[in-house]
Amino acid sequence: MWKCLMIRCKWCNLNNPKYVEYHDNEWCKPNFNDKYLFEMLILESFQAGLSWKCILNKREYFRKAFDNFDVNKICNYNDEKVQELLKNENIVRNKLKINAAITNSKIFKKIQDEYSSFGNYLKIFTNDKIIYEIDKSTNKLSDRLLEDLRKGGMKFVGSTIIYSYLQAIGVIYSHDKECFLYKIK
Repeated sequence: MWKCLMIRCKWCNLNNPKYVEYHDNEWCKPNFNDKYLFEMLILESFQAGLSWKCILNKREYFRKAFDNFDVNKICNYNDEKVQELLKNENIVRNKLKINAAITNSKIFKKIQDEYSSFGNYLKIFTNDKIIYEIDKSTNKLSDRLLEDLRKGGMKFVGSTIIYSYLQAIGVIYSHDKECFLYKIK
């Protein structure tokens, strides 16, 4: 009950327990586990043009539909699997986004193979540092990472999506100054 009295970031919907849980225990916390990095990349790309609330509320359904975000399985999805996903009313049924998830999984896997992990690849751009900033939706880091990912062929990623992704995985720390989780370097 005491958590409800704490001040959180403006975007956190206090009426949605999934939002509160995500805000308090996941968002902006560094997590470089490749499985998590892949899941968040796919979820963020599905968010394009939608609200995070929509994606977060469907997250468990996405996990089930996308084989718990097993990158190797998703790399091998075929037309039959795409049709299955398009019929799944519990996820975002956008053929372009579904196909992008398959394409992006292949690129993610290629990056893993080249750098031993996707986390290692990200550290090339971040110098293994956390950026502390608020009230932004893009920055030079998100622009540079986006450019490289697009060069590799990733789809349904933009600078704002990549910025949100970097916040989600804890590379960019953006809790509001009023939030109980706010901290300075």
